[in-house]
Amino acid sequence: MKIYEWLDKTIKIFSHLDYPKYEAEILLCHVLQRSRSWIIAFDRTELNELNQKILKKFVYRRSIREPMAYILGKKEFWSLSLRVSQDTLIPRPDTEILVEQVLSKIDRNKIYILDLGTGCGAIGLALASVCKNFNITAVDNSNKAIKIAKINALELSLNNIVFFYSNWFSNINQKFHIIVSNPPYLSLKEMHFFKKDLIFEPVNALVSKNNGLKDIELIIKQSKNYLFCKGWLFIEHGWKQKFKVRFLFKKYNFFNITSYKDYGGNDRITIGQKK
Repeated sequence: MKIYEWLDKTIKIFSHLDYPKYEAEILLCHVLQRSRSWIIAFDRTELNELNQKILKKFVYRRSIREPMAYILGKKEFWSLSLRVSQDTLIPRPDTEILVEQVLSKIDRNKIYILDLGTGCGAIGLALASVCKNFNITAVDNSNKAIKIAKINALELSLNNIVFFYSNWFSNINQKFHIIVSNPPYLSLKEMHFFKKDLIFEPVNALVSKNNGLKDIELIIKQSKNYLFCKGWLFIEHGWKQKFKVRFLFKKYNFFNITSYKDYGGNDRITIGQKK
């Protein structure tokens, strides 16, 4: 089968997706290790049996809406190419706002930062890549996720970040200037609504009790014990949770509480400073 024949066939299979041609080409680029321009220029090239076999598996996985990031095993975040697996959430572009806001609040002196619930390491690695003076600790309650994050750090040659297991603060025994977290914040009701889109991602990294606020409140409450005086806490949350999250910051005596919108104009991040 020639490339153009495979593309025609696959575009029809992907007709229920938003960008069938683009996604078919992305899979081809990945398997053949060629650019899209090469594929277009040499579309009469014959695909060997091994490539066809691999592509057949990938096409099936994408046809049932498995995220492309899991199929390719990687996702770009903050211009970093990160490995991902079904043991980690797929980093979203909107989470880059967390990184931007952290950077807006600190100078480039030696700063101690804690990334809570790091997953594949996206937030911590993005910060580590900006400045070697940042001393970053990144934790997760999934050993499989920690393994992926460590591989990412190794492949990116970032030495100013350490990863280890901790169920939120359970294994933390120092203080930080910055604590940043993208915790689970969907309610069970919301998870049911989004199930079709999120079915492949780890549920424990998405859903929290108390209408999605249980983990957020725990982090806000306990972070005071792990922040230096006037240290900052940064939390990503659901777009309908801004006022409840701000209330929790006030409840646990934070000040300079500010919220920020994501790239879609939705309330997404709230920050506060320890008194």
